[in-house]
Amino acid sequence: MKAGNNMKIAGKTMYVFVLLTITMVMRLAGNTSSGLVMTVGDSSVLTCPLKGNMTMLTWKIMPKAGGPCTLVYRVDTNVTHRTTCSDNINWTFRAGLPPALEIRQVGTAQEGNYSCEAATTEGNFVTRYHLTVLAPPRLSLSCDEQGSPVCEAAAGKPPAQLSWVPEGSSTAEEKCHDNGTVTVLSKFTACSTSVTNVTTCMVSHPAGNWSQTIACCPSEKTNTNIFLYACIITCVLIIITLLAVIYYFSLHSDRPCHKTKPPEIAPVHSQQDDTMEVEPYTTYVQKENVIYNSVSDLTVGQNLPQDQCPGT
Repeated sequence: MKAGNNMKIAGKTMYVFVLLTITMVMRLAGNTSSGLVMTVGDSSVLTCPLKGNMTMLTWKIMPKAGGPCTLVYRVDTNVTHRTTCSDNINWTFRAGLPPALEIRQVGTAQEGNYSCEAATTEGNFVTRYHLTVLAPPRLSLSCDEQGSPVCEAAAGKPPAQLSWVPEGSSTAEEKCHDNGTVTVLSKFTACSTSVTNVTTCMVSHPAGNWSQTIACCPSEKTNTNIFLYACIITCVLIIITLLAVIYYFSLHSDRPCHKTKPPEIAPVHSQQDDTMEVEPYTTYVQKENVIYNSVSDLTVGQNLPQDQCPGT
């Protein structure tokens, strides 16, 4: 265990020694590096420290967006040369000082690495800058259709941080742009919709802090829409209930349906039918009478004296 710990300590000591050695070599060679932070629209001058008499100075720029840029100045010919550099980057000459690099009204496109290489009678010196460009967001505060406060921090770099006073629930979304900026949109959810809500949007950003206050009232249109939706839902529920009741009774009805028998219709007898029914009886009576008369005649004829003939 002790041997392992000793090895770890020796490794760390060697690592620190190497770092110190590299730092000393870079200082002896005249290499320096520093970070530079600027805000969109600002101007700045980048210098290149050196020792001895300068013979040539070169600036190499590697922006995050776009191609590299190079500016060269030769002392012996007093000639400057530049390639593919934006118009707001140029040389600046000051009495008694080496030429410097001037950046006027910096934009997000100028963010990147800047390297100055100076050749002098005492050696070569290199100075490096890492330029970071901040874009302050544009703050706007408004009320939406529902009467909720909406805070927007547009085109900020880096993205802004939004907060609300008083504290409450909120939803935030970000939209990235091609130039590296980000728009942050935050919507505050009011605790009450029956009273006026006074809220303050706080914006925190490396380029500065801002705040705005607004009073939003509940939207009458929102209340109307809620009432309309409630009526529609109620009507739909009533219709569904009625249909369910009708369907229930149709399934649970056990009584069979009896068809009523139509009343019997008495046959209609016409006077002609009565006459036809009576005529056979009349004929029969007439025949009976004829027979009776014949018998009577016969009987009477038998009771008469023998010397008297009937009908004479």
